[in-house]
Amino acid sequence: MVRVVVPSVLAAQAEGRQRFDVEAETVVEALRSLPVADLIFNERGELRNHLNVYVDGTDVRDRGGMERPLTGADEVRIVAMVSGG
Repeated sequence: MVRVVVPSVLAAQAEGRQRFDVEAETVVEALRSLPVADLIFNERGELRNHLNVYVDGTDVRDRGGMERPLTGADEVRIVAMVSGG
């Protein structure tokens, strides 16, 4: 099992749950298994621009991308970017 942590803005759409334990072999598989997957991926199946994904504190873009293999000890964390002026 891999733990996935979502930001509160997504948790609000998942009955308030922020943590999910899922069976997944890759980052993308873990994210697609979530009940809020439609909010994580756009209509082309790509990660939405305002989200970053980390595995054990490391940005997935720096380590294998969304196809990065996962182990049971990994924690995947989605972080929503904040912007404004």
